[in-house]
Amino acid sequence: MFLMQSLLELLETDVPSAFERFGDVLDADWIEDALIQTGTASVRHRKLSAQRVVWLVIAMALFRDRSIQEVVSHIGLVLPNQKEKSKQVRVSVAPSAIPQGRYRLGEAPLQEIFSRMAETWAEEAADQNRWRGLALYGVDGTTLRVPDTEENREAFSLPPSIRGQSSYPQVRLVALMALRSHLIRGVSFGPCSGKQTGEQELSKALWQQVPEESLVVLDRGFINYSLLYHLSHDDKGEISGKKHWLIRGMKNLRMKTIQVFGKGDELVEIQVKSSIRKRDPSLPKSMIVRAIRYQIKGFSPQILLTSLTDPKRYPSKEVSALYHERWELEIGYDEIKTHLLEREEALRSKKAEGIRQEIWGIFLAYNLVRKEMLGVAEAAGVPPVRVSFRHSLQFIRVFCIVEAWTCAPGNLPKRLISLQENMSSLLILPERRPNRLYKRQVKIKMSSYKRNPGKPQVKVLK
Repeated sequence: MFLMQSLLELLETDVPSAFERFGDVLDADWIEDALIQTGTASVRHRKLSAQRVVWLVIAMALFRDRSIQEVVSHIGLVLPNQKEKSKQVRVSVAPSAIPQGRYRLGEAPLQEIFSRMAETWAEEAADQNRWRGLALYGVDGTTLRVPDTEENREAFSLPPSIRGQSSYPQVRLVALMALRSHLIRGVSFGPCSGKQTGEQELSKALWQQVPEESLVVLDRGFINYSLLYHLSHDDKGEISGKKHWLIRGMKNLRMKTIQVFGKGDELVEIQVKSSIRKRDPSLPKSMIVRAIRYQIKGFSPQILLTSLTDPKRYPSKEVSALYHERWELEIGYDEIKTHLLEREEALRSKKAEGIRQEIWGIFLAYNLVRKEMLGVAEAAGVPPVRVSFRHSLQFIRVFCIVEAWTCAPGNLPKRLISLQENMSSLLILPERRPNRLYKRQVKIKMSSYKRNPGKPQVKVLK
């Protein structure tokens, strides 16, 4: 188990005491290489070194209910006094040194560390949970609120709403997830409004990260024939058969039947509009795809489009059931917003650079928790999605703040074994109920009160 390995192969003092259990999981070389490549490694000795600031940003996401100053204090980010090591007297960090350390580090090292982590962990997890030889991924978008400051407004903008203007600036992000493990493979984010800020535009940065022998499940908001064509075809325009896609079609979709495989299962031809081909001359006049029609009792009929054109290798019933695994990404967003971020109104940082750094820290922390849950699922012999994220996060928080902080080093192995046993026995969720389906409904009505317009713009008199 990686928990015991991280205990036996503890890293140097740049790993906080509360995070020693993660030291062997989050490879020290990844952190060191990222700091060197981005030119942010600490040259001189600091109370808050670059390595420790990396862990601080991760801890800011793990301990959302604590102030940043408390995070520094409770997880042991400060260094022992060099003159009094035997007494383990801790040197305090001035509050002003914390934001200085964060902005000195910037976002680039966190992004690089996340990229290394995500490529290794997500692809390994997806490889272990394949469907008919294909690794399953999903792409979808969401938004995060950020503090209402002038810099954040300028960087991320205030999105329009049906009630006028939004109260908070927002970041729009799109994630690529290994669906059966919830590990995030890639993230792309930017302003929530303006030109080229939509989900399709942001998703362009993710397609190169989709590995071969995989299937990407998409919502119909991502219908883009140029995107779908290039995902499943090589540079010569031939079907590569290495990357596949599955997406829900529009209701008014026009197509011509070429071959019928079975009831509601056809090979069809879709004409590509000249306006689309004008923007992308490499596109053909038409695309040959597979269309699968199905209906769930009580719901309107649906149509799925896919590059999986072999009906024997990929049965239509399995494909239509597979589409609903796209919701695992929605569940992942809920885990981040509801549990990891404690449903707080907005992120912490008041500067755009801090927001971007904080977002990378959030996804690093999320993947760390999910990696821990993979070990629990393997030990319990269940799929990773049957391990409770909420309770796993609570166990980790308690261990980092209480156990690792107060427990004598000699007793840590017993505590770690106990932690694993408790997680394995208490955190297993019941099997998913495939027939438990509900229509989308608004559960909480919007307030009838007028929106507070917030800080008024200051007019400069000429």
